[in-house]
Order: sequence, then C-alpha cells, then structure tokens
Amino acid sequence: ARQIAFLAECDKLKEIFRQTINSQSRRAENDAEHSWAFCLCVLVLSEHANEPIDVLRVMKMAIIHDLVEIDAGDTFAYDLAAAANQHNREALAADRIFGLLPVDQAQEFRALWDEFEARTTPEAKFAHACDRFQPMLLNARTEGGSWRAHGITHDKARRRGAPVADGSTVLWETIEAMLQDAVAAGHLAPAPK
Repeated sequence: ARQIAFLAECDKLKEIFRQTINSQSRRAENDAEHSWAFCLCVLVLSEHANEPIDVLRVMKMAIIHDLVEIDAGDTFAYDLAAAANQHNREALAADRIFGLLPVDQAQEFRALWDEFEARTTPEAKFAHACDRFQPMLLNARTEGGSWRAHGITHDKARRRGAPVADGSTVLWETIEAMLQDAVAAGHLAPAPK
C-alpha cells in the first residue's frame, strides 16, 4: 500500500513544468519528460563517462532525482535567487516523498538522491553531466528556446554547463561546440564585453 501511494504521488511529476521547451511541440517540457530523456541520455551516452560506472545506479538517480520537485517546484537553472534555498526546499521534499515508501526503499531512494546531490561518486558525476546535458541539447535544438526567452548569454550557459566535464569530458566538449554554434546562429547571445 505504501509503494502504491508513492507511485500515485509521483504521477504529479507530470504536472511540474520546466523552462526548457520540447523540440517538436515547443511547449514547456515537464519533469517526467525530462527524467525520461535524462535516462535515455544515460543509456546512450554511458560509454563517454570519465570513469567506469554502474549504469543501473545512474538510471536510478535519473528516475528519482527530480521527484522532490513535486513539493519544491522546478528551479530554473539560471535563477540564482531561487537557487539560494533550493537544496533546503528539495531536502524537505525528499524527506516527505521518499518517506511514503517502506523504510528500506525510503532509505535507498534518499541515499541515491543524496549521492546525486553530493556529486562525489563516478555515477553521480555522470548523472549530473547528463542532467545538465539534456536541457542544453533541447535549447540548442529549439533555436535557443529558454536561453532566448530569458536573455541567457554564452558566458552564463557555459558556466551552467561547465560541471558536465566532471562526469564526461566528451559531453562537455559537445556542449562547448553547441554553445558556439548557437552564438554563431544568433540563438544565444554572446557574452557581454
């Protein structure tokens, strides 16, 4: 019964919308779609991790990492004011949401979420890399999508993507090229001089 209550609660993830837009419909992506795309990135790109990884462990992180946004909401990647208390809001949400599960699963899920947040293991570093890569790819494929809508400049996008290198230098090099192409196409404003 606790597992079913958790699953029912997690359906709310489909109602949490992000600033990133989908490449075809151009509507806002929801957190469930992001989590699916994140998982797909892990499956397809795992060979590019900087270190050997347990892909299943990364997939688990990918599936649960944004469940906290059911309570905490999505914090836009470039909203520094909202980011100031993001971890505290999300930690409280993790306590409540994972607490719906039986104790053993609650502890496992919370440990995976904490590992993702800490970014110290090879799995967490690669998970984080894919989590940042996926919206960068969508922005690049939607003529700047949320970058243009929010006046994001090359330097801000580059700073946001830089931690990807900790998990995958290949993905970071790909982001660097996408950002340069976006500036050249007029889809991302150059850094202010």
